[in-house]
Amino acid sequence: MVVDDVARYPFTGPPGGYRPLAGGLGLAGPDGSTLLHLPAGRTPPADGPARYDVVLIDLLDRPERLGELRRAGLADDATLVVAVGLDHRVRSEEELARRLRLWGAIAVPDGTELTCRPSGGPPDDPTGPRPGGSMSDGVSGQASARVGLPRRTLLLGGARSGKSAEAELRLAAEPCVTYVATGPAGGEDGEWAERVRAHRERRPAHWATAETTDLATALTEATTPLLIDGLGTWVAAVFDEYGAWEGDRAPVEARCDDLVAAWRQAPEPVVAVSDEVGLGVVPATAAGRAFRDVLGRLNERLAAESEQVALVVAGRPLEL
Repeated sequence: MVVDDVARYPFTGPPGGYRPLAGGLGLAGPDGSTLLHLPAGRTPPADGPARYDVVLIDLLDRPERLGELRRAGLADDATLVVAVGLDHRVRSEEELARRLRLWGAIAVPDGTELTCRPSGGPPDDPTGPRPGGSMSDGVSGQASARVGLPRRTLLLGGARSGKSAEAELRLAAEPCVTYVATGPAGGEDGEWAERVRAHRERRPAHWATAETTDLATALTEATTPLLIDGLGTWVAAVFDEYGAWEGDRAPVEARCDDLVAAWRQAPEPVVAVSDEVGLGVVPATAAGRAFRDVLGRLNERLAAESEQVALVVAGRPLEL
């Protein structure tokens, strides 16, 4: 990477008028514009400017690093985010484009010229020449066009379908996320505890976690995007709470009504994971059939109130 034909990465000894940032990962130009290159394996720098105008980042290596930059204010909605180091880690160009849309980033061909202007400067002319005095590392006037998250997203799937990983991927580049865990921590069940541990280790470290079955309150009082994982364990917990496996199920239905109402009014974006229970054999027990019926109806009602719904099969989301 070469900036203005004079400064080469890493930016440890740039010429006069340029200033290295973040130990050579970043550069400030003569006009005050700033650029950061974050390759695979590097953590977001703690030192540097208040924000960067351009971020070149390997997003296939822990995309949550972009979320960390945004959380720290080093990247904002005006920052041009360009994905670099793109290779076989993503299965197709279509999948890459989908992920970059989710994360608010772009990909450009090798040799592309990117014009970097300081925040608050005049807008670029996409077709005109690059004005002198601005720092460039070589699509002029192009922006990453970060779009807002859908308000409500429901992801359905069978066991081990990849639905939780898909939910995490959709929110990976967000600066603040609250993960709402509805299942038990594991207790003496070693196999379940191992599943919980794997989920915790996979989540970005800067995400907050709330362990609750009061989903209606979590939704209506949310101040950050939510990831709810998952609705199947929530329904099971509500059945346990009211002793409804063999008894009166009216309280369970009432809790589902409250959840749907809160989902409809959620003030922050929410991604919820749920089990698709309609593709298997009819459960052999009355309790099993009751669980299937309640969760199936809940999925249907939430889907009707969602901007995006997808069925995840073998790790691949099928939009519904």
